[in-house]
Amino acid sequence: MEYTIRDARIEDMEQVLNLVQELANYEKEPDAVEITKDDLIKDGFGEQKLFHCFVAETNDGIAGIALVYPRYSTWKGPVIHLEDLIVSEKMRGSGLGTALLDEVVKYGNSLGVKRICWEVLDWNEPAIKFYEKKGANVLRDWDVVQLDEEGIKNYIESLD
Repeated sequence: MEYTIRDARIEDMEQVLNLVQELANYEKEPDAVEITKDDLIKDGFGEQKLFHCFVAETNDGIAGIALVYPRYSTWKGPVIHLEDLIVSEKMRGSGLGTALLDEVVKYGNSLGVKRICWEVLDWNEPAIKFYEKKGANVLRDWDVVQLDEEGIKNYIESLD
């Protein structure tokens, strides 16, 4: 299968959103996606660009994405966070995931970052094996900590 890895464009955001929803379904969270195509356009292409996205394009359209954004480590300095690397189910095993990860690593290197980081669900063994094969360290002794929108609201209310 022929494909091209390139920077995402505004007109790709509908297909990007479809892949995000496909991932949510795979991760057993089908109702978790709240963003819209317009949110992706505003946040990725607006005045304050919040992320950079690469797409894997085939003759059938966008079959994969890698979405990254800048972070800062107080120990290491500038880093990027890989929020999602998604390959459509029908294209898994085709090399698209490797090609997208290659692009993310080259991008991070061009920015001079000290680290590229991301999370993977502990039950997603195919992804864990893929990342470990690429030389990534899966830090199993760290837990992800989050305050969701409701948690933020409750926290703020508790300050009063």
